[in-house]
Amino acid sequence: MINMQGKHPADIAEHLSTLDKKERDISFLLLTSKKAEVFSYFDDQLKEEIIRSLGESELEELINSMNPDDRTGLFENFPDELIKRLVNLLSDSEKDVALNLIGYEKESIARLMTPNYIQARPNWTVEKVLDHIKRFGRKAETLNFIYVVDEENSLVDDLRIGELLLSDKNKPISELMDKEFIAIRANTHVEDAFHIFDKYDRSALPIVTDKNTLVGIVTFDDILDKIKERDTEDIQKFGGVEGLEMSYTQTPWVELVKKRAVWLIILFVGEILTASAMSYYEDEIEKAVMLALFVPLIISSGGNSGSQAASLIIRAMALREVKLADWWYVIKKELLSGLLLGAILGATGFIRILFWQKTGLYDYGEFWFAVAGAVSASLVFIVLWGTVAGAIIPFILRKVGLDPATASAPFVATFVDVTGLIIYFSIAAVFLAGKLL
Repeated sequence: MINMQGKHPADIAEHLSTLDKKERDISFLLLTSKKAEVFSYFDDQLKEEIIRSLGESELEELINSMNPDDRTGLFENFPDELIKRLVNLLSDSEKDVALNLIGYEKESIARLMTPNYIQARPNWTVEKVLDHIKRFGRKAETLNFIYVVDEENSLVDDLRIGELLLSDKNKPISELMDKEFIAIRANTHVEDAFHIFDKYDRSALPIVTDKNTLVGIVTFDDILDKIKERDTEDIQKFGGVEGLEMSYTQTPWVELVKKRAVWLIILFVGEILTASAMSYYEDEIEKAVMLALFVPLIISSGGNSGSQAASLIIRAMALREVKLADWWYVIKKELLSGLLLGAILGATGFIRILFWQKTGLYDYGEFWFAVAGAVSASLVFIVLWGTVAGAIIPFILRKVGLDPATASAPFVATFVDVTGLIIYFSIAAVFLAGKLL
């Protein structure tokens, strides 16, 4: 076993994860310090395996020494029988903390908070606060801020540790207070809390009840873990896959198939509609076979433009750059963008047919100019339609309470494929009427 002395808990956890089960469990037991910190860096599956391998005394020591927010994460993901076992091993004080945290809604910021922080009273002197920090600071999640509360434990201010260090030791901290502080309500959704952290550029923020009672703090690293989970799920959905509960490498292949099969079936049914649309125009294709040559070009252009627009809008929604009320602004912007993009592709398509015809690479017949016009005009309208559809679908999903990320690239592309064919053959019928049709 390699020397773990002086290594960061994340590095120790990474090394232990590479060992076989027996060696890993023994190595973890032999850790003389940072055991709870190392444990927090394991993935959920590995945490469960280690917990089941520990004896009662080792497990009791581990679970009581964990940070409350990390422990809450265990209770969210573990089987009920294991949660019951862990709760029964907690000391009375730690059990109260754990059960209090579990009582908050699953996606609320309170689930991530820790009660380990430093608080003080307005009438304390700087010297008294610093002595208090020396006594209790080791258990605190962060010492960047000191939280000032009144007799009823209501938050009245927060002070940077630097202000205390630079102040006279006999000065009451009430003289340092400006009562301008940022706090998050306990029932605030995690994603809303993330934007508060981002807006005010804070590494930690206090959590208060509706009555402004200070109940804990949340640090930015805990928020980042949740945002990483959310973004991973959104990316998977946008690729046409249901969100995975575990990492890709830990998800069994049977589960991967299940997660992907549902969307593939839905998209397959959608593509059947594409085939049905083509069969509807069977007579036109029979009279002008060359129209079929441009079907892949036409539908891929519409699908790609729709996927682009959907990607931009979904990300803008996630960053709160656009809201539901901005739908008309987005449509106007995408109409202009889609028209210009369609014109660019339409011109490219026309030049391509012109070049092939004039150089003899392919003979489109005596009505080649009409064919080029039909393809060019179709590209303009299909790209325009794909862009607008890709932009508006996320708004519709958000309006009905669904995740906009469900407007995955395959879904938008399939939808635009079907409608794009109708646009293409309808425009071709206009351009080639009396000629090939």
